[in-house]
Amino acid sequence: MIKATNIQKYYDQLQVLKGVNLHIQKGEVVSIVGASGAGKTTLLQILGTLDKPSMAKGTSLEINGEDILKMNDKALSKFRNLNLGFIFQFHQLLPEFTALENVCIPAFIAKKNKQETETEAKRLLEYLGLSHRIHHKPNEMSGGEQQRVAVARALINKPAVIFADEPSGNLDTHSAENLHQLFFKLRDEFGQTFVIVTHNEELADMADRKLVMIDGDIRREIANPIVEEPETQTDQI
Repeated sequence: MIKATNIQKYYDQLQVLKGVNLHIQKGEVVSIVGASGAGKTTLLQILGTLDKPSMAKGTSLEINGEDILKMNDKALSKFRNLNLGFIFQFHQLLPEFTALENVCIPAFIAKKNKQETETEAKRLLEYLGLSHRIHHKPNEMSGGEQQRVAVARALINKPAVIFADEPSGNLDTHSAENLHQLFFKLRDEFGQTFVIVTHNEELADMADRKLVMIDGDIRREIANPIVEEPETQTDQI
């Protein structure tokens, strides 16, 4: 699903990413952790096509079979809108629009049918437990509800990959736990791939794989252990 090779990033003379390599499979939930300044958000922005790497020998980025670094800006914007979803720490909802309108925006940008889009948006909001908030504006919803609207917005175009940057960082403990469980439910039901930058150790440890960034590179990879049932062990014997 995502293949990145020798991803580097310089800001003037400061090298933020130092040749990151990673491969993420379809349907994986991968967390990226590390101290502040390790390069997590910069990497996420490049993987999400919101920023570009500093080109070097062997640098490549492929998402869903597409060579991202060969696209012009127009093609890249279209690819991003149709294939990628984004969830940020601050929900970034437009305050003048209702929950329904906010969710519909990416589909309207893609020039999808208005009636079909609104039907799908209502389905997503209902799925996320927000059917009673469809016509409410952000200031009429709790923080957890606003973040779930942001999740619905990220899902409206049925993206292959969802990138999340500190998605629960602005939520209370209960809302954060609900959001974490939602990610895995969405993966299981819709097959999306999730790449999540987080300081929340509970969320990071729930992922299929946890990538630890130190000083601009991925230094460790921790797989979520699969606990075998006794029957399975017996069968193997």
